[in-house]
Amino acid sequence: MKIHPYNRAAAVDYAHKWALGRNPEYADFETMGGDCSNFISQCLYAGSGVMNETPGTGWYYHSLKNRAPGWSGVPFLFRFLTANQGNGPFGHAAPLDRLELGDVIQLKFAGKDDFSHSLLVVSHGAVPGASNILIAAHSYDCDNRPLNSYSFVESRAVHIDGVRA
Repeated sequence: MKIHPYNRAAAVDYAHKWALGRNPEYADFETMGGDCSNFISQCLYAGSGVMNETPGTGWYYHSLKNRAPGWSGVPFLFRFLTANQGNGPFGHAAPLDRLELGDVIQLKFAGKDDFSHSLLVVSHGAVPGASNILIAAHSYDCDNRPLNSYSFVESRAVHIDGVRA
């Protein structure tokens, strides 16, 4: 297994293309709890080109009924990205000021017990922060939306380190 660079530009290009629409190759999870992590996984796949077929703990999508929890579930996506030792993208928890284009942010909202929304960084200032990071997301579809336009109580982020294949 080799480590390859994550193609940040491809992930961001995919995000811009599909942020305000749905790729018909994937199910739309909007009526099943939200489409945010499904969309972010699509972006990550565009930048990595590799899925992880490990049953239960992997990260893959073949159909609505044949996918890993990590593909479409907010906490499962975070867990996969930060713990993955196999194929696919991998990363580490990072502060906002260390993020790059194509990295992932998750938000926790007031009244929620856990993080419940996933976003992709598509632009940021010289030093990334809540005031100058722009994101793309589904479930409240948006592109180039300022992170600080969300009312959240906590954020966490994953810097994608690379891709194993």
